[in-house]
Amino acid sequence: MQTEYDLKTPEMSLYTIILIASISIPFLLSFDKKVQFYKHWKYLLPSVIAIALFYILGDIYFTKIGVWGFNSDYLSGLFLFNLPVEEWLFFIAIPYASIFLHDVLHAYFPNFRLPSNVSRRLTIFLFVIALVVLLLNLDKAYTVYIMIVLLVVLAIAYFDWTDTISRFYCTFLVIFIPFVLVNGALTGAFTTNPVVWYDHAENLNIRLITIPIEDFAYGFTMLLLAIMLRNRLKRTKG
Repeated sequence: MQTEYDLKTPEMSLYTIILIASISIPFLLSFDKKVQFYKHWKYLLPSVIAIALFYILGDIYFTKIGVWGFNSDYLSGLFLFNLPVEEWLFFIAIPYASIFLHDVLHAYFPNFRLPSNVSRRLTIFLFVIALVVLLLNLDKAYTVYIMIVLLVVLAIAYFDWTDTISRFYCTFLVIFIPFVLVNGALTGAFTTNPVVWYDHAENLNIRLITIPIEDFAYGFTMLLLAIMLRNRLKRTKG
């Protein structure tokens, strides 16, 4: 799909550089003796891929109808189902790096978590907020989509994964920092034009720097789903 940002493609795309920068250190530190993250690959990779496929389906659809799109000036020029290959890799690299950070924090700070009762109340609060936002913005495709996903994920976490989400609420506050840097880079915080552009008529048009507020719910749900599925596989096969 051609966009207003279509320009000449560089040899190594900016999007690729961002992904390499995001995953390189977590990958190299996966062999840390205390965390031993590499030992969890057999559970992590299937979980990340499974969750990625779900989000990629939505990505393909919303790209097709113009809810968001990509600046060809910052892409390699390789596409699969109308998505840049970098976008496919995003759903592997970013969850890998984020879940690595989640596990590192858990390994070195095992008590870094909310009390279960606080976690449950926070989950209920977020559920209500998401429901209200959904009902008040039924004309905004991105907002509707991600609020529905958030409602489902919060419900699953509340009834079955209290311990997991109690930890994740805390670790997400730390993950939030690199998340803002990466998403800021993708949404134009450091470049003349964004790598990923949005039709703001389809979202709340509330941004942190250049990042639509919906992106934080998007990242939150994607990572939490992958962690819950990874933990389920470990529990089943371990």
